[in-house]
Amino acid sequence: MDDILELTLLYDFYGELLTQKQKLVYEMYYQNDLSLSEIGQELSVSRQAVRDQLKRTEGILYGYEQKLQLVSRFLQQQRAVRQMKHMIEELEKQYSLSEEGIAALEKIKGIADEILE
Repeated sequence: MDDILELTLLYDFYGELLTQKQKLVYEMYYQNDLSLSEIGQELSVSRQAVRDQLKRTEGILYGYEQKLQLVSRFLQQQRAVRQMKHMIEELEKQYSLSEEGIAALEKIKGIADEILE
């Protein structure tokens, strides 16, 4: 998985567990696309202090994931739902189903789509 995508997911799941300063630096760098120097100027700290804070924050996010595995489980569930939806589509193609059967499969696919949103 792309590092930035992974960090984004980690922040989505665990961001509220960070301090305000950690969230601010993370958001300025990853969401607002500011450079370390720009963040340092904004916060009146050195570029190195920003880099250290950012690396510490990333380590904290990875540490939460290592302990809680919420992102990993989320991604596994997403893959499982996609696989289930694909299997339903294959069933529809391969078998002649009653109207009730087709309706039931469409309802299941709808639920899968809601989960994947």
